[in-house]
Amino acid sequence: MKFNFKTQYLIIAAVILIVLLLFGGNMFLIIEAGERGVIFKPYTSGLDKDNIYGEGFHIIAPWNDMYIYNVREQQRDEPMDVLDKNGLSVNVDVTVRFNPSYSKIGFLHEQFGVNFINVLVIPEVRSSVRQVAGRYTAEEIYSTKRAEVEQSIIDETREALGENFIDMRALLIRSINLPEQIKNAIESKLQQEQEALAYEFRLRKEESEAERRRIEAEGIANYNKIIDASLTDKILKQRGIEATQDLANSPNSKVVVIGNGKDGLPLILGGN
Repeated sequence: MKFNFKTQYLIIAAVILIVLLLFGGNMFLIIEAGERGVIFKPYTSGLDKDNIYGEGFHIIAPWNDMYIYNVREQQRDEPMDVLDKNGLSVNVDVTVRFNPSYSKIGFLHEQFGVNFINVLVIPEVRSSVRQVAGRYTAEEIYSTKRAEVEQSIIDETREALGENFIDMRALLIRSINLPEQIKNAIESKLQQEQEALAYEFRLRKEESEAERRRIEAEGIANYNKIIDASLTDKILKQRGIEATQDLANSPNSKVVVIGNGKDGLPLILGGN
């Protein structure tokens, strides 16, 4: 009897060992830091989109499959050639930083799978860059509206990825390059425009200074007219009397000379 029990235990242990050897890799899983898992149950409910497995040790049935996703921030560099509004080729070098939305791994797996970067992220980035570039001329993309172009690409890419369970952290346009001949023509045109603006500014400044001087001269002339109109003979005589009185009261005055004519005023001369 003892032998039978021992044999049974050995058989059970051997079966367990075989199961572990055959299926242990599927049953025991460790999800590393920065990863999330979603489970697929082929014989029961299928893909469990609502339950996301976090970091740590997990045990699952050997017939189920766990798909592990890296949810750390990732980066991709994409150089591409796009066409501007007039059909001119423009080379744009873009860097996008992103990560899958932590709680939407199941939906991401259902629609795009583990190869979502090549299936979703890169095509959406390229599509947004092409669509935005097609609304502007090469000159606007390269210089005059560059900030506006960059912001449009960022906004449209973020919206497209966000609708598909991707959080876009940043999108950087590292460089925009045109054919050398077109680039030189644009730079020459911009330089001429800047010179024209500078010349126009100098003209406006000189016109403003001339207007200031004209107004100042008119003010002085008007002032002189007012003074001339107010200086009557009586006022001049009164001012002369007041000045004579002040001189007469001075302790230094010595000689008084009377002016000619009936309205001649005395003039006090001399002093200590």
